[in-house]
Amino acid sequence: MLDVRRMQVLRAVITSGSISAAARNLGYTPSAVSQQLSVLEREAGLILLERAGRGVRPTAAGMLLSEHAEVVSTQLAKAEAALADLREGRTGRLAIRYFATAGAALVPPAVAALRREYPGIQVDLKLVEPDDPLPEVESGDADVAIVVFPRSKPPAKGVELVHLLDDPYRAVLPRAHPLARRRVLDLADLADETWVGNEWPPGPCRDVMLNACGAAGFAPNFVVESEDYQTAQGFVAAGLGVSLIPVLALGSPHPGVAVRRVRHPEPVRVIHAAIAARARDQPAVRSLLAAMRRES
Repeated sequence: MLDVRRMQVLRAVITSGSISAAARNLGYTPSAVSQQLSVLEREAGLILLERAGRGVRPTAAGMLLSEHAEVVSTQLAKAEAALADLREGRTGRLAIRYFATAGAALVPPAVAALRREYPGIQVDLKLVEPDDPLPEVESGDADVAIVVFPRSKPPAKGVELVHLLDDPYRAVLPRAHPLARRRVLDLADLADETWVGNEWPPGPCRDVMLNACGAAGFAPNFVVESEDYQTAQGFVAAGLGVSLIPVLALGSPHPGVAVRRVRHPEPVRVIHAAIAARARDQPAVRSLLAAMRRES
């Protein structure tokens, strides 16, 4: 099998015109260059150089190998540059999974910032809802997932959590509701109300709300279930009940609702980026997380 390094030595000799000149250019001794050429001739099974005055000139076989050495060297240089880009995070693929309200508020501007800084990165974005995006990172199908904590069990080994923001819940009431006259409500003030659910099937965001209500001494009486926060606001505006909605999910509140702070306790969902261990040191991932923190 032909050795690429020896082919490059041959090309240096041919372009330099002599073994001694090539040795100077390469930083070798003339005997080391001659030895490399002898081995290459044995590998090729043909004479590669012949004497020409004080120098050498290539045979047909030598010229052929020299031309291929140039092609191989060019491709190796391209491969090394591509590897350097991949190593430095300038190219590659980044798979990001997210839930709907994070997709609306956090993900788009962060990905736009990422693309400006790393235009060679191929971004694979997917909304995962109502399912949980975390398992896609745990299984290796994604590099980053935007997830809500606390939850019943920690992530699998090899997944790192990075805190992005705390997203407090707000009470959403029909605009004409008597409690809407107050700026801040105790959560227990809502104990006897009918409630509009806003996450179906139930998941971590609903658990945050239920746990807070439990700490305030009651369980919500859900009379309507909806699958998203905007629909829930419509039901509240129609007077069917009250709801708790995270600030990040409020968007532009429905004109028929009043939004009020709650306390004792204030429910808060904690939003993290779950990062696969293989991706946590990638510059593009660090850039993405920094952009999300700025947006939050």
